[in-house]
Amino acid sequence: MTDHADLLANLADIDPQSPLAAARHTRSAATEHAQGSYDVLFGQDDKDFPLAERYWFATRVAGWHGQQALEHHYEQLSGELSDTPRIQEAEAFARRLTFEPVEAAPQHIAHLTLAGWSERGIVTLAQLVAFVSFQSRLLAGLHLLQDQEVTTSHEPVLAGRWHNAPLTASGKTALTAFTQQELGWEPWLVAKPLTAFTPDEQATLARNGHSDSDYFRLLGRNLPLLEQRTLTDKGIFYTAGGLPRAERELAATVVSKVNGCIYCASVHARKASQLSKQNSDVERLLQTAPGAVLSTGQPARWQAIIDFSAALSVTPPRATQQQISALRDLALDELALLDVVQSTAFFAWANRLMLTLGEPFVPAE
Repeated sequence: MTDHADLLANLADIDPQSPLAAARHTRSAATEHAQGSYDVLFGQDDKDFPLAERYWFATRVAGWHGQQALEHHYEQLSGELSDTPRIQEAEAFARRLTFEPVEAAPQHIAHLTLAGWSERGIVTLAQLVAFVSFQSRLLAGLHLLQDQEVTTSHEPVLAGRWHNAPLTASGKTALTAFTQQELGWEPWLVAKPLTAFTPDEQATLARNGHSDSDYFRLLGRNLPLLEQRTLTDKGIFYTAGGLPRAERELAATVVSKVNGCIYCASVHARKASQLSKQNSDVERLLQTAPGAVLSTGQPARWQAIIDFSAALSVTPPRATQQQISALRDLALDELALLDVVQSTAFFAWANRLMLTLGEPFVPAE
């Protein structure tokens, strides 16, 4: 990938000869497919969600995150939109997804449908808001890794709240606490049937292990974007060297606690436990009550990772140079630091889709 095609490198003004540039080159798959996701989202017009609307919403989301350079980038490409019920409903959806994704409920999907949004348009709107949330945190982290202060807040981030209804929308047993148990997930918008995909599209789903998943067949309503997102995920979490995989999974779990995403936390806490053999520490994190400091009682290294990941996860991000320095003092090199940033930023994207498009349930025994 050429430098001019790397939007985040340009916005963060990364020196091509710097250790950070070298680390991003080592993580070339994550770098390439983060850009690829941007290229798919903003590459061509679409009757379900026109390009002019996409730029307008991206401008709003970047602004809500306090990322002025990213906001300016999208604003230059955006125009004014008519204040229609379609746009009003989508803006309310985007704001909720940005600031309080745990507030999402099935009726919000219904409101979008009544306002004229197609199923594909709703999926792409959710993806756009979640992706710009990812971009914003990644950009904040890239600035911090270049010794540029993003914020001066040093208040610890607390565990967020989560859903506590006993039943899902369809009447299945819902989750009222965080767990490492394997869970099911049901969509609030109908997943696209496998038979509705072309043979080539079915092959793409199968290649990524997505054929039997309601979640991924729902996201498959915009399959090119799903594929780029999947490749970004693999480039961040399934790569050698740098931060141990267990601690990347720890970061994913932290973000899920901040956002109240029980499903994502169950998957990634389980992986963190299996890989680290620190089950009691993972359980301590999972059981942190709403309003309590997430890093309390953790080993020093995990405490530093948790504090940073949690601070990068709020909106706008509150991560600090002091937190980066604490991680450097624990011997995290540039690649490991980039892994913390990218693992955290990616789950700003993942949680927002899981929380907004459906909900977890306890599988029947």
